[in-house]
Amino acid sequence: MSAVLKVDRSVLDARWVFPVIDNEKIQRLMSDFSVPEIVARLLVARQVEPDQVDSFLYPRIGRDFPDPSKMADMNAFAQWMATAITEGKKIAAFCDFDVDGSTSAALLKKFFRHLGVDIPLYIPDRMTEGYGPNAKAMHTLRNNGADIIMMADCGTTAFDVLAEARAIGLDVCVLDHHEQGEKLPDAKWVINPKRKDDTSGFGMLAAVGVTFLACVAINKALRDAGYFAAKNIPEAPLKEWLDLVGLGTICDMVPLTGPNRLLVRAGFQQMAQKKNIGLKALCEVGGLKKDPTPEDAGFVLGPRINAGSRVHQADLGARLLSCEDGEDAKNMAWTLNDCNAKRKSIQADMMREANDMIEQRGLADHPLIMVADESWHVGLNGLVAGEIKQRYGKPACCIAFAPGMSGELEGRGSGRSVPGFNMAALFMAAKEAGLVIKGGGHAMAAGFTVMPDKIPALENFFQSEAAKIAGGAELIGEELVDGVASIRGARPDFVKLLQDNVGPFGQENPEPRFVLPSVRVVMADIVGENHVRLQITDAEGGARMKAVAFRAVGTPLGDMLLSSKGGRLLHLLGQFKINHWNGVDSVEFLVSDLSQS
Repeated sequence: MSAVLKVDRSVLDARWVFPVIDNEKIQRLMSDFSVPEIVARLLVARQVEPDQVDSFLYPRIGRDFPDPSKMADMNAFAQWMATAITEGKKIAAFCDFDVDGSTSAALLKKFFRHLGVDIPLYIPDRMTEGYGPNAKAMHTLRNNGADIIMMADCGTTAFDVLAEARAIGLDVCVLDHHEQGEKLPDAKWVINPKRKDDTSGFGMLAAVGVTFLACVAINKALRDAGYFAAKNIPEAPLKEWLDLVGLGTICDMVPLTGPNRLLVRAGFQQMAQKKNIGLKALCEVGGLKKDPTPEDAGFVLGPRINAGSRVHQADLGARLLSCEDGEDAKNMAWTLNDCNAKRKSIQADMMREANDMIEQRGLADHPLIMVADESWHVGLNGLVAGEIKQRYGKPACCIAFAPGMSGELEGRGSGRSVPGFNMAALFMAAKEAGLVIKGGGHAMAAGFTVMPDKIPALENFFQSEAAKIAGGAELIGEELVDGVASIRGARPDFVKLLQDNVGPFGQENPEPRFVLPSVRVVMADIVGENHVRLQITDAEGGARMKAVAFRAVGTPLGDMLLSSKGGRLLHLLGQFKINHWNGVDSVEFLVSDLSQS
């Protein structure tokens, strides 16, 4: 396949290529569904089959809502939970501290509150307890009277902890979406679409999606049992809580395919109604004056919710999202905003130190980049790993340290990966090799816990496995290009057409990327700490556009942009965005790569 504009090696060591597309399919979709050529092209590139087009473009709750009963054990679990609720069993929730876990916790809190059951929430402290359930938490919940633990966004690989929970009389119900190992834990129920015996096809769901389907199933079981009639209360207003599902789904970066497209679209339509007091307060604090978009969730709402567990209180996000008092919500939202500002400062310091370490030790030449430091903040290792991955284009791990449950210092590692490199599988293999205490997660983002004396052996293991995956070849990736565009032709109505039809964008439905060929940089400067702001024009100088390259300062991309002002012609790869300012919409370009013309 020939490279787009003959770019075989860009400034970021990538080859630009068009996806292999059947042009007959494009014509057929244009004819059958009356969509523009660019929309049909994107659908074919994303392997959307003709019988999936309608639900992909126009998902509807009445037609496309996923049937919870298709999931393994869901019906039996829902019947069991309905009986437990009717009998007055004491229920608590244990949920992860990230956005997916926080939205799952808030959803459970709201659901059971509607049933007249005020369940306590337990969100583990990121610094002292780390990811996933722990024995101390199980004993605490049991001592506080819990009979049943609803465990969301974790638990699938917590074999020892869940065995101990059962031994002390707890019935744990896992609502998760992480990869299963060779066996399932000793829990009362494990509801997880990634179970090996689950044939639902819902493996793309985030934990909040699984939790929502569980609530739908329990609601039905309670209805069938006459619970609502006996209590003289309406059924749970599940649709009102789809905003939590949309938020958690976007922020957990799960594939935006299948039912997730419906859950996100319906979720953000619900979010626009501003019925969730906590979300409304967070939008105000984040400066969102318009209806929130999935992009706002990823860059404004999500980071603030996560910031509580990173530098303050792990349960603050879940409490905010389930809050029913306006004044309390405002106070918590501002606290999270302050936490986020502090997080940014600490993260910038860590990233500078990590870059120095990488350069001094020549780590950029390794197939996997791993850095560790005892002074680093354990709540920010994942973000730093993500920045390293983005900067160097390789899988990256960052380890910080914190006391474990025994008081002994532990390494808390987070990894961020590149396509084709399964980080969760790597960490699970390290656990089987006895090098880490626990490890798992997603293919692109995962975590592990390691004792300090095991780190040298762990790094050797990582490098060996990464080298096998790379095959010893020099890493020159491929960047898929959806089309070649012009500054003059990139108008707001074109960008809105893509957003309204093909969006929401995310994993497995990436935002369309275009090449702007032969453009000049007429202005380039640094904005913020590490972003490059641009004015670009076409070769003739007749059309201009604003552009930005985020976190590009000090990278080959940023260096080339800053040195190209008024000079050479460049091909730019990136995405179009709508910029709203003073009631006027304009288009700007987010630069992700470039090549000399």
